[in-house]
Amino acid sequence: MTRTVLVQVRERHRNRNYAVLSALTIRAATSSDASLILDFIRALAIYEKLEHEVKASEADIVRDLFGSEPKVFCEIAEWEGKPVGFALWFYTYSTFQGRHGIWLEDLFVDPALRGKGIGKALLVHLARRCVDEGLGRFEWWVLDWNEPSIEFYKSQGGVMQDEWTKVRVDGEALVALAGQ
Repeated sequence: MTRTVLVQVRERHRNRNYAVLSALTIRAATSSDASLILDFIRALAIYEKLEHEVKASEADIVRDLFGSEPKVFCEIAEWEGKPVGFALWFYTYSTFQGRHGIWLEDLFVDPALRGKGIGKALLVHLARRCVDEGLGRFEWWVLDWNEPSIEFYKSQGGVMQDEWTKVRVDGEALVALAGQ
């Protein structure tokens, strides 16, 4: 599903503020976007100081997002025709609610275009999907040091879930747990 949204942006020009309508398009990613998606992932990893953890390849993106039975999905934000951000997500399930939800794995907007409503539009797009599909939750992680994002998410109605601790098993520990 593609949505074109006119976003009103306050710009400053010659000591005067004025409103400008700019075109923002949000569309489902296609296999031809695999390289772009990987570039966004790398840019996000650099911002989060996790660049060393990126192991994904373009082939991984093509396989997992665009194979015969994709388990993960991606929306691309285009500002006046140019790709400027993405949201990568997948479905979850809440046993307590007895309903599916959406897990937002990654949200990234080009730093030069932050503050123009692009990140909010991506969140709204996925929230609408949740409502339209009767899903029960829309969730994601945010790094505890990332104050700008924390404040942004709170301003969108996000509630920090501090009582939960993330658990991860990977690498050799995963192989050992599997009994290999």
